Amino acid sequence: MIKHLITLPILLPMLTGLLLLLPQLRHNVRYQRVTASLGNLASLIACVYLLIAVQDGIIAYALGDWKAPFGIVLYGDGLSALLVCLSCLLGFCVHLYACAGDDQRGPFFHPLFMFQIMGINGAFLTGDIFNLFVFFEILLIASYSLMVHGGGKAKIQANVHYVFLNLIGSALFLFALGTLYGATGTLNMADMAQRVALLDAEQQLIAKAGALLLLAVFGLKAAMVPVHFWLPKTYASATAPVAALFAIMTKVGLYSIWRVHGAIFGDYAGELANVAQPWLWPIGLATIALGVIAALASQSLRTLISNLVIVSVGTLLITIYIHQLDATRAGVYYLIHSTLSCAAMFLLAGVFVSLRGKAEDRLVSAKPMPRAGLLGSLFALLAIALIGMPPLSGFVGKALILQSIQQPELQLWAWSAILIGGLAALIGLSRAGTTLFWNTSGDHPEASTIHPLQITAILLLVISLPLMVVFGGVLTELSDTAAQHLHRALEVETLLEVSQW
Repeated sequence: MIKHLITLPILLPMLTGLLLLLPQLRHNVRYQRVTASLGNLASLIACVYLLIAVQDGIIAYALGDWKAPFGIVLYGDGLSALLVCLSCLLGFCVHLYACAGDDQRGPFFHPLFMFQIMGINGAFLTGDIFNLFVFFEILLIASYSLMVHGGGKAKIQANVHYVFLNLIGSALFLFALGTLYGATGTLNMADMAQRVALLDAEQQLIAKAGALLLLAVFGLKAAMVPVHFWLPKTYASATAPVAALFAIMTKVGLYSIWRVHGAIFGDYAGELANVAQPWLWPIGLATIALGVIAALASQSLRTLISNLVIVSVGTLLITIYIHQLDATRAGVYYLIHSTLSCAAMFLLAGVFVSLRGKAEDRLVSAKPMPRAGLLGSLFALLAIALIGMPPLSGFVGKALILQSIQQPELQLWAWSAILIGGLAALIGLSRAGTTLFWNTSGDHPEASTIHPLQITAILLLVISLPLMVVFGGVLTELSDTAAQHLHRALEVETLLEVSQW
């Protein structure tokens, strides 16, 4: 019965999305909001139970009891379970914010939202590369529509670029799958990991081409240099709840690099062992560097946050490159922090857009904002978290990453890049806060109100950041279990067990 738990984070959002398409619900806003909220809550509860279950061991679930390489396998361990919990927690808070009125700026928001959650959760839980492609397409198709939710020229223009690039990425993904299947005869991750080490020289060359194609595809999803340029405009143009939900989408790409290039092309891949590692180090440093430059040049709060997302991607790439237990543990903790803090800041930027009139969130002088004390306090807390200053989770996450870098030849460059990224966040967010709250013109604020659901959703995400420190022991243990399961999944013995399941 416990094994069936792994299907719920996928089935519950899917069934909720299908239910929301029924005429009885589709034309009633209140019913839509209640149904989607209950679906998000049920998914979150199921993910928590799954996270508890995998602490006793990895769960592999073969749908229809078909074995590899023919069956569809779902794979749940400490890392995937923790990330689906993060996905559903974020989805619950973001949907709560959207129920303040953003959901009615376009049609089919609620079912698309649920299908997006389904695609993200499926990508985290699949044990088959082809189904990873399927879930990528599900979350991308939903994101194409959510991107233009609310309409407007800027959204449509950004969405054209976003769709075009992701279609190219999907085509490359299919080429990579065909290449790897031709070389290994399977797309099951555990089964492929066993066969890669046994390939002859000609097949190794083909498999290497497929592996590097996958790195390019996952890099596009993760927004790493040089395929990062789509992210700032896309996220800055989307509505606040959509941008906040998108904060976890780059993590899907990073997770895929962890899984595919860690397990299949990891230490036990023979001549193809760690084929992506030489690329991750310079790409990670370049991603941080270009993210820092773009953050300092940002002219709006949403663009600034988008570029800080890119900086966080570069930071996580460094932890993947180090490829050690301590670095993975630190990377998992930092991934959770960066997702929640960036999502909360996107939601807060959405409030600023509605309160500042034509100035929106641009870093220009405007009328004073109502409830500036509350909003300023929330902004300050999120800024401290994003910069990585104590006592919030950003400081703990960066400290763990810096502590995990033991090699002297890496410390100079990695420490410098991560600390400069924090300095850039300090400068950019200080300039943004000064402009938004102090550089005002006029004595009276714009006549606008803040919906209680918006504040509630932001508060839930903001409160999670100090809670990550207060319950740091528990979260560190969960991150440690996630890292251990990921590194245990790289062992030949575990791969044999999973492929037999």
